[in-house]
Amino acid sequence: MHNGVQAQPAHNPDVSRIKLLEAIAKSVLLTARYNGQTLTLAPHALFARHGDLFVSALNLTKNWRSSDEMHLGYFKVAGLASIELTQEPFKALPNSKHSFAHAGDELVLAVV
Repeated sequence: MHNGVQAQPAHNPDVSRIKLLEAIAKSVLLTARYNGQTLTLAPHALFARHGDLFVSALNLTKNWRSSDEMHLGYFKVAGLASIELTQEPFKALPNSKHSFAHAGDELVLAVV
């Protein structure tokens, strides 16, 4: 520890994927850092696109004007850091069944 600065733990992509899978399987919210912001996400699906993993999730940190306008966003898993599961359950958006951004996306796991 030099000058009182603590070393930050290295980002472990395997741990991130396991936490994402667990959050989707249990339908629980998670928090994560993405592009410098801390987000609360309701992850609906994990999918692969051209060898990269993405999660489709409802961003509950976003200020939605109404529940009717809520929709899933797509987050590259490699860009998510400090993923932590909460114990708070969520219900999947009714229009979220297998909604992918591009044709050819390969589903890994989704809420039911």
